[in-house]
Amino acid sequence: MPQRLLISLLFVWWSSPLLAQTAYTLSGIVRDSASRLPLVRAAVVLDYEKFTTGTYTDSQGHFSISLRLGQHVVVVRSLGYVPFRTTLQLQENRHLTIDLPSLSSQMEEVVVTSKGYDRHTSQPLLGVSQLNIATLKKMPAALGEVDILRSLQLLPGVTSVGEAANGVNIRGGTTDQNLILLDDTPIFNPTHMFGLFSVFPADAVGSLDLYKGNVPARYGGRAASVLEITLRNPDLNQFRLLGGVSLVANRLTLEMPLVKQKLALLVSVRGAFNDFLLRAVSPRFDDIRAKFGDGTAKLFWRVNQKNTVTATGYYSQDLFQTNLLGSLANVNAVNTQYAQQTANGLVRWFHAINARLNVQTTALVARYTPLILSTEDSTGNQVVLKQSLLQRQIKSNLNYQLDNQKIELGVSGIQYRLNPGELVPGNSPAVTYQKTPAEQALELGIHAEDEISLSNKLAVSAGLRYTHFLNLGPSVVRRYRSGEVADATTMVDSTVYRSGQVTNQYGGLEPRLGIRYALTPNASLKLGYNLMRQYLQVITNTTTPLPTSRWKTADTHIQPQVSQLFSVGYFRNSKSTIFELSAEAYWRSTQHILDYKPGADFLLQAYPEAQLLPGRSKAYGLEVMVAKKKGELTGWINYTFSRTLNQVAGGVDPQQQINRGDWYRANYDRPHSLNMSLTINQGRTHSFSFTFSYSSGRPYTAPEGFIRYQDRTYPYYNERNQYRLPDYHRLDFAWNIYNPSMKNRRWQGHWTFTVYNLYGRKNVYSIFYRTEGQATNPYQLSIFGAPIPSLTYNFEFK
Repeated sequence: MPQRLLISLLFVWWSSPLLAQTAYTLSGIVRDSASRLPLVRAAVVLDYEKFTTGTYTDSQGHFSISLRLGQHVVVVRSLGYVPFRTTLQLQENRHLTIDLPSLSSQMEEVVVTSKGYDRHTSQPLLGVSQLNIATLKKMPAALGEVDILRSLQLLPGVTSVGEAANGVNIRGGTTDQNLILLDDTPIFNPTHMFGLFSVFPADAVGSLDLYKGNVPARYGGRAASVLEITLRNPDLNQFRLLGGVSLVANRLTLEMPLVKQKLALLVSVRGAFNDFLLRAVSPRFDDIRAKFGDGTAKLFWRVNQKNTVTATGYYSQDLFQTNLLGSLANVNAVNTQYAQQTANGLVRWFHAINARLNVQTTALVARYTPLILSTEDSTGNQVVLKQSLLQRQIKSNLNYQLDNQKIELGVSGIQYRLNPGELVPGNSPAVTYQKTPAEQALELGIHAEDEISLSNKLAVSAGLRYTHFLNLGPSVVRRYRSGEVADATTMVDSTVYRSGQVTNQYGGLEPRLGIRYALTPNASLKLGYNLMRQYLQVITNTTTPLPTSRWKTADTHIQPQVSQLFSVGYFRNSKSTIFELSAEAYWRSTQHILDYKPGADFLLQAYPEAQLLPGRSKAYGLEVMVAKKKGELTGWINYTFSRTLNQVAGGVDPQQQINRGDWYRANYDRPHSLNMSLTINQGRTHSFSFTFSYSSGRPYTAPEGFIRYQDRTYPYYNERNQYRLPDYHRLDFAWNIYNPSMKNRRWQGHWTFTVYNLYGRKNVYSIFYRTEGQATNPYQLSIFGAPIPSLTYNFEFK
């Protein structure tokens, strides 16, 4: 008996703390935040140290659970609603009233297929994508810099040739076939540091729209796509300051009302001077010096209820020094610097004639100036190669909006002035001054477009654009023997044109058509057709255009590129508009593409047609994408199958053919690509983002063998782009850390920790050959061959 009594007392003593710990009750009700109706079978999960328990709400939305003393993490979930999270220090019985907002009431956070609410299925356009800027800032970024171009590559149909690519390739197009607009002004080089970062000020961007299928008739001059990046208007009432500090660059954006309700200014600047960090990333960057900066300013003036005036300015500058790319000819250089400048300006007047009719007139100027500076090792003298491209434009659009119809009419005039190259020797006796003849041209356009809903099921967008292009003198135009290679030996004669004379002209209609047929209220089938002409293009013999690449207008020997795109797509929304599904197939043909002869050199060439071969291109593909736009977990996954093939068959002369006139793979032909972006919003304190990219390796040209002659080894090439690099794949991670206690303060800040290339994949950017003794050995070049962590502090004051 005493033994039983002792055991009973020991059991009571041992279990009494447990009884004390389970003495408290957590109860509550879970409701819809809008209707206040109870939510049935909502899950209530509680975490205490390593112990997890939970329950469900009853038919009245009530729940009750007994818990231990201490701190508990409470998570409440219900299908179709935003989860609720909180931390409780339980020291007594507690009752909670929890209102969950519906996902359908949330703002969309990820890529949508077309602009506006539920336009995914209703708008009669294909291949239109919009990136939410707030979501883009949560995504992983290389070295902490938010990068619009790199984020675009997570969309279907958008690729690049590698991590240091100077632009993107869209649906089989070259990088120069994309019209890139920053607040309506053209950007001719969209990257800093040879493609490592994009030039767009993310803190000042309001919206981003990519047209890779149906392109509105108001856009022209490029053959593949239009990327329209719009700066947001400054707040007319509230002062705001935001910025960030990262390992690469520091940025600052200021919004300031000058006259409340009437006049406000937005200024955004960014500067990068931390190039010593590149040398810490990889030894291959030891000889590299890199600095860049960009800035934009936007003045918004609300004159009255019917008139507004906007003025925008943008300036960007790069300086990149490396010994990897060689120097200018005849210059024994100690270093070579590549510099570039972009200076754009715009003034826009918007006038509302009435509630349905308005007119918008814009005048702009854009100047792009790339430079190469080689410093001689003996004298320190700098030899400079100058190039420049100047575009002036004026345009006006008339817009008429009805209940089920939108009509737009417009005119445009563009003047181009190019300096293809000017070599300034300075004090060097070994270099001769050279200047390539300047080019001048005009591009005139007129367009009309009508978007109309003919019924609940059928909607049509029909546009027609006419462009006329004129080359202007002064210039000298050569004539070559018919059917033979253009070079000095086949020249027959030449014609001299005075200043202002028309040397050649092109023109034609550019129809645009999009049709939407609604299969159900949430699903539609769309058809599209585009024809576009391109009169200004880049000629280069490198995969990624360098500052040595040359912009060239169409002329007597170089015809404008003409692209036709046919597309068909199926689009579906979930009933709650949380999920989107799209599948698009396309076929594209382009006439008058340009490829280069073996050994071509475009630098300071007065007659570049002697280095070029005209051809044609075909591209086709299938793009499938699923996106979740709202909720705690958002993101998308897409797969693209695409091919891009070129053909250069200029006659029986082998010098006018590539690969014997057969179809061959373009430099950016990557048949398979898979992209995923995932963002997990963990309440008010954390968000986690992952992006994954996979794609087939791009083609490259490798020698078929080597010839030994006079103690030197020379490569022998047979076909172009006959091999592929290894497949590319990469996983990135970002962790955004917020302080909710600062949410209602004027100063708010948060940290972003990112890891680019999380598992350290050594993706091959290129394969090159080096002669070492009697052997020639191949080597692989990787840009980022290791995980790259970075930390950024972002702040906002208002």
